[in-house]
Amino acid sequence: MRGVHPILSAAQALAHEQRVLGEDEARVWSAMCEAGRRVGLAALADFSELGAFPARGRILVLAGKGHNAGDALLAAREILRRQVEARVEVVFVHGTSELRPLTDRAWRLLQEEAPERVQQYVFRGRDSLPSYDLCLDGIYGSRFRPPLDLEAGTVLAWSAQLPIRMRVAVDLPSGMGEPAVFRADFTYATGIMKTPLLSCPAAGRVRYLDLGFFDGFEADAFEVKDWILLPDLLDCLRGFRPAGSDKRSFGHVFVLGGSRSYPGAVLMAVLGALRSGAGLVTAFVPESLVSAFAARVPEAMWVGWPETPDGGLALEGLYLIEHRLARANALVIGPGIGREPETMAMVEALVRQTTVPLVLDAEALQPAIVRAGRSPRILTPHAGEFLRVAGGRDAEGLSVESSSVVVLKGQITRIAWGGHAHHSFCGGPVLARGGSGDLLAGLMGGLLAQRPGEVSATAARAVLWQGLAADLLARRQGQVSVMTTDLLDFLPEALRARDDG
Repeated sequence: MRGVHPILSAAQALAHEQRVLGEDEARVWSAMCEAGRRVGLAALADFSELGAFPARGRILVLAGKGHNAGDALLAAREILRRQVEARVEVVFVHGTSELRPLTDRAWRLLQEEAPERVQQYVFRGRDSLPSYDLCLDGIYGSRFRPPLDLEAGTVLAWSAQLPIRMRVAVDLPSGMGEPAVFRADFTYATGIMKTPLLSCPAAGRVRYLDLGFFDGFEADAFEVKDWILLPDLLDCLRGFRPAGSDKRSFGHVFVLGGSRSYPGAVLMAVLGALRSGAGLVTAFVPESLVSAFAARVPEAMWVGWPETPDGGLALEGLYLIEHRLARANALVIGPGIGREPETMAMVEALVRQTTVPLVLDAEALQPAIVRAGRSPRILTPHAGEFLRVAGGRDAEGLSVESSSVVVLKGQITRIAWGGHAHHSFCGGPVLARGGSGDLLAGLMGGLLAQRPGEVSATAARAVLWQGLAADLLARRQGQVSVMTTDLLDFLPEALRARDDG
């Protein structure tokens, strides 16, 4: 699949970097400069979730001996170029006499950039606790092997006490696996994403900065099962649509869900489907909800469904969707549907008979339902729902056993199929609110209706698209005072934006 890069072990990453850069000092320096530039820009962009970077912001750099320190120093230089009153203090954990040549070169460039705003902080072990706006950790990279030396452990313990608004690790958090570890808000994987970042709480939120290390390499050259999704995956949605197209050219998605107890979930799924670019959206919801929903969202076609006494979807309404299924290109089932036994029996009967590609979400994620029938399907569980349907398997095992694409939502969303896992690192805590999964299910269903033969790629595109929109939302409005439906207004921008570094 286009739009992915491999996630490598530390050993594989070092070997690949050697293949790409070799011993050519000029190429290594060029890569270091680009890594530093990208880290600096990314740090400023992510800091915007807290507000504007202060005009006289204070930056602390924790520098070791090697190239990670060079990346961090060059990142500080990039920030000074853009923040003309900001100041940088550098702690050289092992002093400056042992710096590798290119790291020493980066230190000299930082000093030359703004000598009056750069100083070396001479750490004495019992220092006071100054405050900083940003800390860049460049002590150790992927070559680190435990245990930590005394100097690094002491500096890391000191820095952990400092009032710092944002902590950034370059490539990997220093001291991984040790009691004294740099606990980052963001970790920027420079050039190669490494497998330890898939399960490292100290890494915080992980960003991948593509430095071109995989340009010209075929995906099957890497014997790995973990991959990272890239913005390029959305390129198929970014071009002009054919001039002669009409609404039927872009698929018809059905959304089945809702109950009197949970009316909002299905409405959000429909809004997500409408923003996907699908040509037609038909929603099947409890009949008592139709008039209010149709007034709120006239772009969708609303079909009222007979209700159980408790306000769920009754079994007798199955005929409403059965005689329309020939018109559908994809079917989303589950948002707000509740757990009534009658509703669950109806959903299982529908899934068993249909051949339309499915997105199964929320309460439709029941063991009997996800394994019923043979239609292509995407399962979208969060951690709790996953435990309910996985039967002790991991995501890849559930994918194989149920012949499904499994989208395991979380801090890092894992999309499993065919024994492989593709990961999205976008989104962050702004998605940790009710309804974000409903929007994703609708968005995914709408994309699936447009490309029903691309089930796995569609799941990945929807996850990535929503994550990129969430990043934009958080940078524009912060993480706290937003609503789930605010995400909808950032989907167009996420699709139109291009990352030019």
